[in-house]
Amino acid sequence: MHLKNISLLNFKNITEANFDFSERVNCFLGNNGQGKTNVLDAIHHLSYTKSYFNSIDSQNIKFETPFYVIQGEVSQEDDVFSLYCGLKKGDKKIFKKNKKNYSRLADHIGLFPVVMITPYDINLVLDGSETRRKFIDALISQFNKNYLNELIQYNKLIQQRNSILKGMKGSSSINDLLDIYEIQIVEKSKIIFEKRNSFIKEFSPIFNKYYQDISAGKEDVDLIYSSSLHDHSMEELLKINYDKDRMLTYTSAGVHRDDLQFMINGFPIKKFGSQGQQKTFLIALKLAKFEYITIKKGFKPILLLDDIFDKLDNDRVGYILKLIEKGDVGQTFITDTDVNKVPEILNTFNVNFNKFIIENGEIKN
Repeated sequence: MHLKNISLLNFKNITEANFDFSERVNCFLGNNGQGKTNVLDAIHHLSYTKSYFNSIDSQNIKFETPFYVIQGEVSQEDDVFSLYCGLKKGDKKIFKKNKKNYSRLADHIGLFPVVMITPYDINLVLDGSETRRKFIDALISQFNKNYLNELIQYNKLIQQRNSILKGMKGSSSINDLLDIYEIQIVEKSKIIFEKRNSFIKEFSPIFNKYYQDISAGKEDVDLIYSSSLHDHSMEELLKINYDKDRMLTYTSAGVHRDDLQFMINGFPIKKFGSQGQQKTFLIALKLAKFEYITIKKGFKPILLLDDIFDKLDNDRVGYILKLIEKGDVGQTFITDTDVNKVPEILNTFNVNFNKFIIENGEIKN
C-alpha cells in the first residue's frame, strides 16, 4: 500500500498544495513552523478521519477561511481508490471513498493504516490513562470493526448511566432504567476487556523485541494491562461502587478506567526511566504497532516520522534508518529542519525519495 498523491486546501497554514509521492521515502524539509508537520497530519486525516494533534476539527481550518479539504489517492496491489475529507465551519465533516460518503466515520478506520512517530508521543508516558487507552483502542480498531462498535456503544451507555446518576431521585422507574443500561454495560465491558487482554498478550512480545534491539538488551521492560476487571466482574463492580457512584454522579469503575502501565526494571518508566529510556520505549512501542498492523492486515502501513532526527540521538535514528534501508518499512514520510541531512543519508542508501522544501505553507522546489 502507498499514498500516490495528496492535495490540500486551507488546511492549517497551507492555502493550497499538491504533492506526488515516491513509493519509498518522501521528505518535507524546512525551518520549524513552516507547515511540514501539517502535511503529515493531513495524511493522518486520511487514515483516521481526524488530526493527530488537534481533536477540534474546526481549528484545523486555515485562519480566516471557511473550510478545508484534503484529497488523496491510495494504491493497494492492483486497486487505486480516492479519499476525501472536508469540513466547512458550522457543518458536519464529510469523508468519502471513491466519491461515496461514509454514513459513519468509524467505517473507514483500518482501510488506510498509518503509524506516526513524533516528539509528542511523550504524552503516552506523561499523560493520564485516557491517552494510553486511546492507543490500545485505536490499534485494535484498525482490524476489528466489532470491537470499535462495542466500544462506541459502551461509552454511550456509560454516559447514559452517568446522566441517570446525576438526576437520580430514587424512584423505582429510574432504578429500572438503570438496570437496563447496566445489563448492557456488563455485556459490552466483558467483550472489551477480553479483547484488550488478548491484544496485550499478542503485542507485548513484539514490543519487547524492538526494545531489546534498540537498547542492546540493557533493561527489562514490560506492558501491564491494568483493569479492575482482573479482580471483579463488571456486574460486581457496579454493585460494589453503587453508593459511591451515586455520590460522585458518575461511574467510577469499569473498562473506561483501564490503563496500560509502562514498566522498566519493574518500575513505572514515567518516574524511574531516563529521557533516553523513555524515547527508546516509545519508538519500540510505535515500531511494534507497525509490525502488529502488518501481521494483521497482510500489508505494511504508512510510516510518518515527524522531526525525530532533531529529537533523537544517533543510535536511535540509525536504527530507524537501517529499517528504511533494508525495506523493512514501507512508504515513509519524514520531516526535518536540515534540507541536506536526510537526502544525503538516503542517497548513500540508494533509496528512492522525493524531496519537498516547505516555506510558509508553500512548496518551494
